[in-house]
Amino acid sequence: MMPSDDRNPFRPKGAGFPPYLAGRKAEQTLFRRFFRTLRRGVPVPSEILVYGPSGNGKTTLLAWAEEQALGEGLDFCRFDSDEIRTPAKLISGLPLEFRLREYAFDDLSADAAGDRVGPRRGLPPLAEALEARAKDAPLVLLVDEAHALEPRIGQWLLNAAQVAGSRAPFLLILAGAPNLPARLAGMGASFWNRAKKVAVGRLEDAAAAEAIRRPLAADGIEIEEEALARIVRESRGYPYFVQWWGREIWKRCPDAPGGERRVTSAAVDAAAPAVEAEVRRSFEDTRSVLEADGVLPAAREVARAFGRGARLSPADFRDAIARGVREAGGPSEAEAVDALEHLGVVWRTKSVPGWEPGIPSLMDYILEHAPVPGGDAATQ
Repeated sequence: MMPSDDRNPFRPKGAGFPPYLAGRKAEQTLFRRFFRTLRRGVPVPSEILVYGPSGNGKTTLLAWAEEQALGEGLDFCRFDSDEIRTPAKLISGLPLEFRLREYAFDDLSADAAGDRVGPRRGLPPLAEALEARAKDAPLVLLVDEAHALEPRIGQWLLNAAQVAGSRAPFLLILAGAPNLPARLAGMGASFWNRAKKVAVGRLEDAAAAEAIRRPLAADGIEIEEEALARIVRESRGYPYFVQWWGREIWKRCPDAPGGERRVTSAAVDAAAPAVEAEVRRSFEDTRSVLEADGVLPAAREVARAFGRGARLSPADFRDAIARGVREAGGPSEAEAVDALEHLGVVWRTKSVPGWEPGIPSLMDYILEHAPVPGGDAATQ
């Protein structure tokens, strides 16, 4: 009999976070250092950008960060970009009530410079309000899906946050898709290139192994090295697939020979069809969006250029995009790049030049399922 799934420690769907956050020690150290600085009432040196392809664990890392901030006694306020389409929605949702309760929020607008906001009765600039609030109690503001911020609102928020953060214990965290840095550059905010950048990508093999081993061990389950090596190899370090493998083998481990609390190669064989079905579903969703956006040919050309490689030079990437755009005759090259980054098909990590696949095995799927004019995609 399979155990109840509500006890399953693996969380591929983002419901909570796993008991062991693998491969993120550097990122955790950065957050802890910033939060402890805020707790002392001291401004932190910069803002934080968290970005990466979907399924690599941004949500998990941010949930962990929120828990840590609250544990340090900081106020933590979280928004999705959809919740701050206007200045009024942002200000009314911030914990500023003790200073701003006398103001109405139905007549707010950002000025042309993007750094002041006020109703007829003279609401102070956002930077001053944030500074005053943070001096009363250290404040962390997280904006998720920040790549979707409307540019005027984004510029207003980012510039105000930079001013407040230089004067008070206030931290702005922006999180989003791989195209987040490019979107911020387009907003004209002065701070973005100096912010601490946390690029959340695939796990190293050792970290992927620990992401499986430790939760199983905490539940009294051992895993054979051969079985573990196969999971690491087939997941290719992609955290969503690592968690999905963990979920399925945990469900099946009582079926191991002799009823032992031990994951064997046979248990991995039994779990494989369910994991493969989820992988196909995930990839087909992405392929459908690429096709609807008119950038599937560009994605295919990029996948062909990668071949079995782990990185593309900027020049080779541009050439692949140009070939796909010429074929599609739709979006521009810049729009195609933005779409591929937004979906996490490709991304640029930190200071290393060039492009990487967001999910390496997705490249194989695109080549197999994206038609090539005049030929079979699998043979091109």
